[in-house]
Amino acid sequence: MALIDFGGKKEKIVTRKEFSLAKARKVLKKEVVAVVGYGVQGPAQALNMKDNGIKVIIGQAKEYKKDWDRAVKDGWVPGKTLFSIEEAVQRGTIIMMLVSDAAQRVVWPTIKKYLKPGDALYFSHGFSITYKEQTGVIPPKNVDVILVAPKGSGLNVRRNFLSGAGINSSYGVFQDATGHAKERCLAIGIAVGSGYLFPTTFLKEVYSDLTGERGVLMGALAGMMQAQYDVLRKNGHSPSEAFNETVEELTQSLIRLVDENGMDWMYSNCSVTAQHGALKWRPIFCKVNLPVFEKLYKSVKSGQETREVIRDCGGKDYQKYLSKKLGEIHNSEMWRTGAAVRALRPKEKAKDISKGVKGIGGRGKN
Repeated sequence: MALIDFGGKKEKIVTRKEFSLAKARKVLKKEVVAVVGYGVQGPAQALNMKDNGIKVIIGQAKEYKKDWDRAVKDGWVPGKTLFSIEEAVQRGTIIMMLVSDAAQRVVWPTIKKYLKPGDALYFSHGFSITYKEQTGVIPPKNVDVILVAPKGSGLNVRRNFLSGAGINSSYGVFQDATGHAKERCLAIGIAVGSGYLFPTTFLKEVYSDLTGERGVLMGALAGMMQAQYDVLRKNGHSPSEAFNETVEELTQSLIRLVDENGMDWMYSNCSVTAQHGALKWRPIFCKVNLPVFEKLYKSVKSGQETREVIRDCGGKDYQKYLSKKLGEIHNSEMWRTGAAVRALRPKEKAKDISKGVKGIGGRGKN
């Protein structure tokens, strides 16, 4: 493991140099990885492992036709590499729980029924294990329970693999029944395309993840964008001007500089006017938002966010509710303006990154 200094605190990080793909293949040589669920993370992790030479099968309920058909389209063959959930669990030795959090409590009785002593139960989110009192997901003592959580959407897990960049992931072991849980965990982490892996626990992963996606990554970002856009519009700015100053400049320019060099570098390389104003208002925004984030973290830690997910996402009217809420965003002036602005961007010649591009330790074949 590499000992890396993160802001004055040293952490042990596992890179592909310390735990190579060749080593991962050796560890997983006799394993059959059964990916249960072909929705968001399932396709990316399954295809990456397949391209990296790991024996992978898919477990997908056929009644969910969209996901089943997508698996077939991606090259998984019914009866050979594509099975019902029950059969996939029976055939597999590492069972990857990649159905949605709300669905895991529904399929768990089936998964548990077919688990075998020595199997590994794999998660990409600490949700079901941490909140077991609510989900009912309590693994038997004779299986390993491991976690690899890529820090990105399934789409980017696949894209980054095909480009050779990889994506950062956290990893953790909840239960070591075989004495090899950590080794299996790291091997899978490398096989799914992680650039590097940093240690966590199931509890810490779910607390940070739920806070992040409700906060800066999605909820807070969308809310702050809307607030600034509305203020600009109320003060007479046109939709295009309000959107460009709120979203377009952020996503197409500034955030890329932050990604490449950090926030301090971006501050040092903008105009003096922007720099002075940003330095003034940064602590003001921090002070205002701190109580909101403390409230959010408390809600996550108490299990309130989980209770709401389980209560709402499995309800018969949830899709109707979701369509309404997404429609409100889609049809708002701000995001209709966004669609028009994106359509005006110069068109670059599309590149098919799926052909002839080296993946992580292998070549992209799908």
